[in-house]
Amino acid sequence: MRIDLISIFPSYFDVLKVGLFGKAIENGTLEVNAIDLRNFAQGVHRSVDDTPLGGGAGMVMKPEVWARALESVIGAGDPLITYPSASSPLFTQKTAHELSKEKWIVVCCGRYEGIDERVWRWCRDKGWRVMGFCLGDYILSGGESAACVMLEAVCRLLPGFMGNAASLEEESYENGLLEHNQYTRPFSWRGMDAPKVLISGDHGKVDRYRRDESLKKTDRYRPDLIERLSRSDLDKADIKLLKDLGWDLEGDRPKKEQ
Repeated sequence: MRIDLISIFPSYFDVLKVGLFGKAIENGTLEVNAIDLRNFAQGVHRSVDDTPLGGGAGMVMKPEVWARALESVIGAGDPLITYPSASSPLFTQKTAHELSKEKWIVVCCGRYEGIDERVWRWCRDKGWRVMGFCLGDYILSGGESAACVMLEAVCRLLPGFMGNAASLEEESYENGLLEHNQYTRPFSWRGMDAPKVLISGDHGKVDRYRRDESLKKTDRYRPDLIERLSRSDLDKADIKLLKDLGWDLEGDRPKKEQ
C-alpha cells in the first residue's frame, strides 16, 4: 500500500518509522510519503490559511493550496483521498477493513478550523474518490494524530504486517464485542490469582469463559454494541447469559430491559 500524507508538519509522521509500522516500511509492505503543504503555497510567508468567510474565530485552510498539492501528488492516479474531520462519519473497525483493501491512500491533514469545504467538491468533480472520517466525539488540534491512528488501524490488517495474523481474530470489535481480559504468568501475583479456567487445559471451557467475559465487558462498557447483534450472532449460552444480564431477546436484536 502507498500512503501519502499532506500536512504543514510532515515531520510529525516520523512516529510511523517505529515498531511494526517501521518494519512494514522497511520490508516494502508500505510506502509512506510525508509531504509539506507549504511547498504548494505562494508568497514570502507561504501562507496556507485565511480568515473564515462570514466571520468567526480561527482560520480556514485555503482551497487553492490544497488543490495544487493534490494535483501534484495524484497526477493521473486513482487513490482514495481521506481527511480527518469531526463532522464526518465515525471511523470503525469495519471502515478499517474496507480501507485495508485500497492500494493507495492520500491523507489530507487539516489544521485550524479545517479545510475549505469546496476542496472536496472539486475533488469529486474531477472524479476522485473522497472520504472524511471522525475518530470520536472530541476535537483535536490537527489531523496528523488522527491520521496516524487511522493508518495504524488500517495497515495492521494488511497481509504480512502483523507477526502473528491470528492475533487479529479475537480483538475488540472483530466479532462485534469488546475483547475479554488478558492474563499471563505468574498465575498468582501480589495476592491476586488469574482465573483458574485459563490453566485448566480444557480449550472448550477456556473459549466459553472468554466469550462470557467478552459479553459481560461489552454489556458494562459498550451496550450499544450488543444492540447491533442479531440472533444469528448468538448461541444458546450467549442468550442465557444476556438474559441474566437483563437483556430482552424476543426481537430480532437484543434490547436492554428497563
